[in-house]
Amino acid sequence: MKGAPIKRKATRRADADEILPEYDFSRAAPNKYASRYAAGSAVVVLEPDVAAVFPSSGEANEALRALAGIILKQRSRRPALRRDL
Repeated sequence: MKGAPIKRKATRRADADEILPEYDFSRAAPNKYASRYAAGSAVVVLEPDVAAVFPSSGEANEALRALAGIILKQRSRRPALRRDL
């Protein structure tokens, strides 16, 4: 047997930057890693198969720096493209 439908209390629509009253942050702790990202770092998410090649972020950065050097050398060798055509 079905019960009576539950009446829900009307809620007002919250702004995007407003914290809703049902969220409880009273026991929250500060993010201990936030300072690492505050110093101008960019977070890049690698696909799992790519991430498996690099055991650490240091090795991934080293490989990307080497690749960036190659790209910069190639760009300096190419003649400039004419965009006024």
